[in-house]
Amino acid sequence: MTAGRPMPTQDDVLGYFNTLSNWGRWGDDDELGTLNHITDDVRLAAARAVRHGRSVSCAWEVAVPEDMERSTTTCPCAADMPGAEDMPVPGFRADRRWGFSSERLGITFHGNTLTHVDSPCHIFWDGTMYNGRSHSLVDAATGSAWAAVTAAANGIITRGVLLDIATVRDVPWLEPGQGVFPDDLEEAERRQGVRVRSGDAVLLRTGYGRVRHEAGEAGGFTQAGWHASCLPWLHEREVALIGADTPQDVQPSGYEDVLMPVHAVSLVAMGLWMLDNCDLEVCARTAAELGQWDFQLAVAPVRFAGTSGSPVNPIATF
Repeated sequence: MTAGRPMPTQDDVLGYFNTLSNWGRWGDDDELGTLNHITDDVRLAAARAVRHGRSVSCAWEVAVPEDMERSTTTCPCAADMPGAEDMPVPGFRADRRWGFSSERLGITFHGNTLTHVDSPCHIFWDGTMYNGRSHSLVDAATGSAWAAVTAAANGIITRGVLLDIATVRDVPWLEPGQGVFPDDLEEAERRQGVRVRSGDAVLLRTGYGRVRHEAGEAGGFTQAGWHASCLPWLHEREVALIGADTPQDVQPSGYEDVLMPVHAVSLVAMGLWMLDNCDLEVCARTAAELGQWDFQLAVAPVRFAGTSGSPVNPIATF
């Protein structure tokens, strides 16, 4: 897939940490990174992308308990609870028909399965995070004091653009190890009649979601995804957020000394937030049916203090 394409060398990719850096662009204390591209005008434009009123989820359902630890408590009648007679609210003692269930859940959301957002503190390079902060600001007990997911506490509401690369290449899905390149992105724009602009979220469909639906989750660490050569394109277009139906980076990356260049350069140098492991199949079918490849995208991370991301359910509204 690289024949005839100008490919950045490993030195070029390592140079992206400097040439594509947004350190200081929005001030030395900035933790939002590329989310700064989402201005009030961008949000208003995203609202205008809603032309049909149809909304779809771009997340995988979380299998419980397979994907998380779970402890569920049930009580069919509140009055039968041990100690309910001593509760201060009279209704708990009098209403013998009232019951409840509750859960305690434990989840590891980073990885290749669950749909989640990565905040800039998720990746270090040479011991450094976005905007030049030391990895020492991440503590095992308290989490990160810098660029945690809570920086996006007000949500990520912007115009989303789905680029369906599998359809552009006329294949059901990209094979593991196949990268997506800037000319793929521009060909998708041309065919779909859409153009990525400043503040947009770009969702990349490789077709892996179809594989998961038909054959189940694939094992191993080989996958289709963004090639490092897309990074200057994303920087030039001032993209606020990227997502994919894989964990983003094509694997293997093709660069011996940079295992995951898209993750590393995006999060550390650019402050570019990421949505890993989206399910884009319904979104793609809806876009094709409506003939509309842009939409309002809403992502609301859970405000977990000091964490490097959050499980999310991105909603595309057409």
